[in-house]
Amino acid sequence: MNPWNSAAAEQQLQRTRRDFLLSSASGVGAAGLGALLSGDGLLGPQMAVADDAMGGAAASPLAPQSSHFPGKAKACIFIFMAGAPSQLDLFDPKPKLMELHGQKMPESLLKGVRFAFLKPDTATLMAPTERKWQRHGECGMELSDLLPHIGQCADDICLIRSLHSEQFNHHPGQLLMQCGRAQFGLPVMGSWLTYGLGSESQNLPGYVVLTAGRGSSGGATLWQSGFLPSTYSGVLFRSQGEPVLNLANPDGLPPSLQRKGLDVLREVNSRKFATMHDPEISSRIASYELAFRMQAAAPELIDLSGETPQTLEMYGVDRKDPSGGGRGSGGSSTYSTFARNCLLARRMVERGVRFIQIMHGNGAAGAWDAHSGLKANHEKLSKQVDRPIAGLLKDLKRRGLLEETIVVFATEFGRTPGSQGSNGRDHHPYGFSIWMAGGGIKGGMIHGATDEIGFHAEEHPHYVTDVHATILHQLGLDHRTMQVPGHKRLEMDFGEPIHEILA
Repeated sequence: MNPWNSAAAEQQLQRTRRDFLLSSASGVGAAGLGALLSGDGLLGPQMAVADDAMGGAAASPLAPQSSHFPGKAKACIFIFMAGAPSQLDLFDPKPKLMELHGQKMPESLLKGVRFAFLKPDTATLMAPTERKWQRHGECGMELSDLLPHIGQCADDICLIRSLHSEQFNHHPGQLLMQCGRAQFGLPVMGSWLTYGLGSESQNLPGYVVLTAGRGSSGGATLWQSGFLPSTYSGVLFRSQGEPVLNLANPDGLPPSLQRKGLDVLREVNSRKFATMHDPEISSRIASYELAFRMQAAAPELIDLSGETPQTLEMYGVDRKDPSGGGRGSGGSSTYSTFARNCLLARRMVERGVRFIQIMHGNGAAGAWDAHSGLKANHEKLSKQVDRPIAGLLKDLKRRGLLEETIVVFATEFGRTPGSQGSNGRDHHPYGFSIWMAGGGIKGGMIHGATDEIGFHAEEHPHYVTDVHATILHQLGLDHRTMQVPGHKRLEMDFGEPIHEILA
């Protein structure tokens, strides 16, 4: 509906109260629906609306909200490796695969299985022959030699080796991991959390996206708010220049004049909301006000001059990209950019940001998409991410923040045990690994397992949405009530919290 169209406005005003509350366009974020559901303890915040047509005081749509029950965590840092790293070369050692290296893939495993590019008739099993596996921490967690720094944090990590899905192409798989379904127009995890809980930060977005490299095939669809109001979309912070585009005032515009202009906009938008009841108008009001406050908060956030040299060294902020470039290099400063993003994530948690999404990708498919040359690809990319991620975990822990912050390391799927091209692996959704740490997640444990060659998730298999349900649960939200009228979710979309890994 065009909110400026008079005929459409008249039609909107003639709707019954029931039609209005149940409509997916108007009812999703409207104040009445939010109040009713919040009052029942079912869903999220009450949307911000002006209390009269002249633009009186209004609550922020990102104001902190009560959870359904006490949660162990207050924030989530979701680190996403676009392109899909190989679990068989990083997280899931398979001695049997070493024995069978070079043999034809068993036909029993190939029935009813689809691959993106792999040719089952000619594919042979490929072991990570160049890798050494080392035990780390008191728990003895076995990880590849590509992850020495993350290995130092093994006692804080819960490694889940039994994720599975049915999506074997990048964009659908990335949507599934972020939204719970491989479909456009659905809210991502960060949107659900900020919708349900708001944000403890007054001067920064509740949901921030940080990227390193040239991006992923999913692009901005991976931080969309879908059918929720746009207030709950992820806000992309840039690694260079202004952290957010068009945030700074033009030359010659004093803050006092800008404030007067915002007051006028607020009044006009509030009048329009009183007529149209369009939640996007409330989002517009909130966005203008947040941008005004961010003009001071964002530059302070990205200024790392107050961090100690030891902290910068721990993250590897000053690292230079090695010469050579090529696929997987991600540009001229991916090493330092990714490290800086991890440090910024800690600073955002300190400032009350609810959900921080760190994207690591390169090119249309993703940096880790090694259909050939996997050895060189993974060696380079592991060096980019291993030290900064470990630095983030250590820094959160020493500051007492890891107990209330869930850190997730995830991707869209894994890689095949069968070889492709020159030392490569194809897409593999049937059994792969992710890990979680902090926020009431048990550390120093391995949960689930794939079969002896790493093909299928066999022990404690978990569909991707179980990860979503676990995150929501740890932040105090009942995952089965995180929906809105007019937008039904499939039973699989809900998932179930993985109770075995909860402290």
